[in-house]
Order: sequence, then C-alpha cells, then structure tokens
Amino acid sequence: MPTSPIRRLTPYADQAKLDGKKVYHLNIGQPDIATPEGMINAIKNIDFDVWAYTASEGTLAYREKLTEYYNKLGYNITPEDILVTLGGSEAITIAMQTCVNEGDEIIIPEPFYANYNAFARMSDVLVKPILSYIDNGFALPPIEEFEKLITEKTKAIFICSPNNPTGYLYSREEIEKLKELCLKHNLFLFSDEAYREFCYDGQAFTSPMHMEGLDQHVVIMDTVSKRYSACGARLGCIVTKNKEVIQSALKYAQARLSPGMVEQIAGCAAVDTPDSYFEEVIQEYTVRRDTLVSRLNGIDGVFCPNPGGAFYVVARLPVDDADDFCQWILESFDYNGTTVMIAPGSGFYSSPGYGKDEVRMAYVLNTDDLNSAMDCLTAALKAYPGRTN
Repeated sequence: MPTSPIRRLTPYADQAKLDGKKVYHLNIGQPDIATPEGMINAIKNIDFDVWAYTASEGTLAYREKLTEYYNKLGYNITPEDILVTLGGSEAITIAMQTCVNEGDEIIIPEPFYANYNAFARMSDVLVKPILSYIDNGFALPPIEEFEKLITEKTKAIFICSPNNPTGYLYSREEIEKLKELCLKHNLFLFSDEAYREFCYDGQAFTSPMHMEGLDQHVVIMDTVSKRYSACGARLGCIVTKNKEVIQSALKYAQARLSPGMVEQIAGCAAVDTPDSYFEEVIQEYTVRRDTLVSRLNGIDGVFCPNPGGAFYVVARLPVDDADDFCQWILESFDYNGTTVMIAPGSGFYSSPGYGKDEVRMAYVLNTDDLNSAMDCLTAALKAYPGRTN
C-alpha cells in the first residue's frame, strides 16, 4: 500500500506544534465552513431506543432523499439506482472491485487524488495514468492520447470533476468526447463528483450522467464530505443505472454489513439545505481562491493556474524537490513563529518523476490565514537551500 502524501508529513506538523509553531494547514481538504444547521439539528433530535443495523444498500428514506437531490440535477434516477457507502472512499473501492477484474486496467488523467492508487491496489486493479500539464491548467488530455492506452484489459476511464488536486472543471465538450470513447470501446466511465457544488465564475457543471446513451456505462461516486462540510460523517454513495453493477456492488456492501444509521439521518436532513447556504459558500471559496492564486503568482518563481472548481490549487515552486521542501518548511523553518503544511505534488502522480516541483494546497482557511500562510511561504522559498532560481 502506498503512503498517503497528504498525511505522511503529519508527524512533522505535530512536532512543529510541540515546538511552539503555529501551523497553517493547507495540506488537506478539511473545510472550516460550518456544517449545515439542519444536519446538526437532525443528530441532536435523534430519538430511537435501539441503534440498529440499516439495510446494506442504505435506508430507503435516505435513498429517496438522495433521489430527490440527484433528480433536481437532471440525473433521472430511482432509489434502486443508489448504493449508500461508508464515505466516498468506499464508493470508489466498491466500484473498482465490482467493475474491474483482477489485473485489468483503468485509465486516469493525472495528477489525481492520491488515494486512487491505494484503492486500486486494494482492488488488484492496474492504474494506467495519462498526463495532464500545469502549463495549460491541467486540461483534459487529447482523446487520441486516451485511445493509445486502451488495451483488451482496459475496463474503465476514471475522472474527477471539478478535480482534486488541480481544481480543473471538465467542459461539456470534454465529457462528450469521453462518452464517445467509452461507447466505442465498451468501457465504464467512473466519475468522482465530490466537488460538484464548487464551480466558479459562472461555469456550469456537466456530469456523465447528463449524457444520453451512456446509462449502462456511468458509475458516479459521491460523498457528503465536501458538499456539506461533513467529512467526519463518512457517508457516500454509488449512483448508476446499470442494474448488474448495483446487484454486484451490493454483495460487497452486504459483506461490510451496513452504513451508519445516524449518518443517514443527518444525510436526509442535508438534502433540505437551502440554496442560500451554497451561494454563500461559493462566494467565500471564490474569494479564497482569488486570494491564494494571486498571492502564489506574486511570489518570484511560482506559477499557479486559476482553477475552475473544487477548493484546491496545484502550484509549481522554484525548488529542487517538493517532497524535501514540504518536510523542511515544517521541520526547519518558521516565519514569526508560523509555518505551513502543504502536500507534495509527486504523490498525486503515478508516473515516476512527475510533480517533483509541484505542491497541492487547499484553500480551506479564511483569507487572513491564507495571507499569513503566503507570507510564510514567500519567506521560506527565499531561505530554502534547494531553491532552483
């Protein structure tokens, strides 16, 4: 199993705190946005005598509420098209184990969420990465490049939009091209939609579920973690109109028994979160994104594309090795008693040697903290012994 690049440096951050430093955490997608009041109140008002198992596929009440949510988005599903999971992570793992045989392959544009590698290892699935590049904002690689990677062992293409770690938002045209490719080669199209709500500058979100003629190929993986700032709920789901996939995935769900009752009660309430909540959150994240991207591009030698969604950026730093830099800034540097925890870019690539001068940052802190973190980063890059220019 690979080590998480997002959490690997935690002991150094813990030691920095013991040494009296204030650590600005830009390494992990844990929002500081308040969880919707309705979710919290639903938990406070729980009234049951027995904390019992739920159905392996999730309670009907929660699946009905999720159906209401997804059909507002135009997915046109029923509760039978949903399998509730223990977070988005289990949704991805079960989807891989259900749809891809041992030793078969999935194609994933990289950089990608680091744990996809771990989930693939757990599922005996081989990841075939296809590079996207920071210089064009990590746009979807040409479809011709995907086709070069397709073999008889290829079973799926896996996308995340808006993307973690890059923030790239796939256009309708790009999704259309992927649709045609999946139909041509009879592939599944996996879509991690954890950041669906976070699209900026008036850009529209397009899901593979919006594509006609693709019903038997699309498998959506989702979670409440980011949408409702409820990462600790560990509540996700698989959504697909492919009945065979749902039936097979249910076997894995039965083996782990059931998702939590309390989490699903909160999840039911979450669907009724008013639109005003998301409007305020989008406005706040837009300001944070603009602050972080502007500050990064204002640092000598740093380049950071402006992402269209999610709450991450990938930036290129003038350093010889981002892994070493991310450890050094925690272990050996402080700026007026502060330091910064960021995730090395190499952990988001499967191809060897890539991401060595890149880092991912999550703009999950308020703008005052982001500015303070950037003051610290600016000073650190000036002092770092392995600076390249």
